[in-house]
Amino acid sequence: MDAGSGPLLPDSVLYEIFLYLDHVDVLSVGLVCQQWHAVARDEFLWKELFYRYYRVSREVPRHPAAVSWYDEFQRLYDTIPCVEVQALKEHNDQVLHLSFSHSGCLFASCSKDCTVKIWSNELDISLQHSSNMRPYNWSYTQFSQFNSDDSLLLVSGVFVGPHNSSSGEIAVISMENFTLLSRVRNKPYDVFGCWLNETNLISGNLHRIGRITSCSVLWLNNAFQGVESENVNVVKRLFKIQNLNASTIRTVMVADCSRDSEEEEAKPKQTLEPAVQELPDEGGVTAEDGLQQFFDDIMEGRVRPAMTETELETKVAELFVRSRTKPPEPNLLSTDSNSKTKYLIFTTGCLTYSPHQIGIKRILPHQMTTAGPVLGEERRSDEFFDSLDHVIDIHGHIIGMGLSPDHRYLYVNSRAWPRDCVISDPMQPPPIAEEIDLHVFDLKTMKEVKRALRAHRAYTPNEECFFIFLDVSRDFVASGAEDRHGYIWDRHYNICLAKLQHDNVVNSVAFSPVEQELLLTASDDTTIKVWRSPRAVRVQQARKPRPRKLLFSWLMNQKS
Repeated sequence: MDAGSGPLLPDSVLYEIFLYLDHVDVLSVGLVCQQWHAVARDEFLWKELFYRYYRVSREVPRHPAAVSWYDEFQRLYDTIPCVEVQALKEHNDQVLHLSFSHSGCLFASCSKDCTVKIWSNELDISLQHSSNMRPYNWSYTQFSQFNSDDSLLLVSGVFVGPHNSSSGEIAVISMENFTLLSRVRNKPYDVFGCWLNETNLISGNLHRIGRITSCSVLWLNNAFQGVESENVNVVKRLFKIQNLNASTIRTVMVADCSRDSEEEEAKPKQTLEPAVQELPDEGGVTAEDGLQQFFDDIMEGRVRPAMTETELETKVAELFVRSRTKPPEPNLLSTDSNSKTKYLIFTTGCLTYSPHQIGIKRILPHQMTTAGPVLGEERRSDEFFDSLDHVIDIHGHIIGMGLSPDHRYLYVNSRAWPRDCVISDPMQPPPIAEEIDLHVFDLKTMKEVKRALRAHRAYTPNEECFFIFLDVSRDFVASGAEDRHGYIWDRHYNICLAKLQHDNVVNSVAFSPVEQELLLTASDDTTIKVWRSPRAVRVQQARKPRPRKLLFSWLMNQKS
C-alpha cells in the first residue's frame, strides 16, 4: 500500500480472506498496517475463529464475564495450566491423592508408600514434612483434607486386619508441629472421611445384618480425642442407614450450600420434594402386616415363582426397613441464602454392591457438635433407621466426585452400564464402559445440567474399579484417567482444553484454590507433576533476575 493513498482492498474483502486463516496467521497479518490490524481484531472474525478452533457448539453463548471474543479466545489459549514446570519424585510408590490447603500455601499427597507428605507451594515447590503411617499398621494412605482454617489435616488410610480383611482409619495431624492428634476407625475404608467443621470430622462404620444386607453408621468425631472432661463426648452418631443388595455408603463429603448466595436473594424461595427410594406399594397394608403376610405366604407355598435366598433376604429387608425408618426431612435444599444448613453427600446403591447412586442427607444444626447423647437423639422403634432425603441415580459405576468452589454444583465421574441392562444378582453388577462420563448436577434443583463431559477413559473391570479423583475451579474442571493423562475442561463451554501426559494412571488432580492457573497431577508412575499456564510461566520468567556478569566484566575492563 502506498503512503497517503487509500486502501487497496476494502475491509469486507480482507475480512473474507482472513476467515481462511488460523488464529496465528490472523495475529501476524494484523502487524502489516493499521487497516489490517483493525480487521484482524474484528469481533465477528474472532467469534468465528473461536467456535472453529475450540469446536464449541454454536448454541453455547459467550461466557457472561467475557469482554470480547478476542479476549475470550486468549483466555482459553493462555490461562490453561498445561505447561509442566516441575516433577516431584519424593514418593517411591503410586501417588493416590492430592489436596490443597484453603490458603493455597500448602498441599498434601498420599501414596501407596504409606506416607503423607506436606509440601510448601512456592515458586519452586519443596517438601516440608513426611509422616510414615506404617508404625500404625497402615498399608497405605489414600486421601487427605485440610480443615477450614488449615490448622489440621485429615488423613485417611487402609490397613489389613486378620484374614486379610481390609479396614480403614482416619488420622488427624496438627499443622503447627506435625504431631498426630487422634486416630479414628473408618469402615469401609473408601468412606474416606471428611471435615464437617474446624474441629469435627465424619467417619463411617459398617454392620452386617445378612449376606447382602448391612447397616452403615456415620459418626461425628472430635479431632481432639484427649478432652479435659470425661463428661465431654469425643464422638456422636449422626445417621444409621440400611443398605440393600450388598451396597454400602462410601465417599462422604459435606456441601455447605450457604456459600452459594449469588443471585438467590432476588429469587422466590422454593423447595424440593424428598426423592426417597420408592418401595413396592402393598395396597395400603402396613409394613408390619405386610411382613407377617409375606411369611405366611411362604409357609403356605403361595409365593410363586420360588425365590432365591438372595431375593428372599432383599424382600424381607425391604419390608422390615419400611416400618423402621425415620421419614426424610421436609423442604430439602431450601433456596434461602441465609441458611446455614449443610448436606452430607455420599455414594450408595440399591441394586448391587458397585456404587451407582448419590445419597444426600441434611445435617441439622444440633447435629453439628458432639454434645448430647453419644447415640444421638432417642429413637422410637419405627425410626430405627434414617432415610435419605434425596437420591440421584447414576446408571453406572461412580468412580469420583467433586464440588465446585461455591458448592453449588456436584461433578461425578462414572462409567456407564449398558442401556436397559437388568441386574438379577447383586453380586454380579453389569459390565462398565471404558469411556468415563463426567456428569454435572445442580444441588439447588437436584437435576443434571449440560451434557456429560467426555474424553478420559478407564479400563479396570468393575470388581477391581478404583477411585479417579477430580477437582473443580472457578472456570475449569480437571480429572485423572487410566489412559495415562490428566484432562482439563472449561466449565462454561463444556470442551476439553488440555491432556496432561504421565507414564501411568493419573489418580488425582488438584487446582490451587487461589490460583486456578496452577494444577497438580498425581500418578501411579510415583510422580507429582506441577502444571502452570503459559501466561503464568511468562510472568515467572520475567521475574527471574537476568545474569549481569558479562556486562559487569565489560565495565571493569573499560575502567582499566
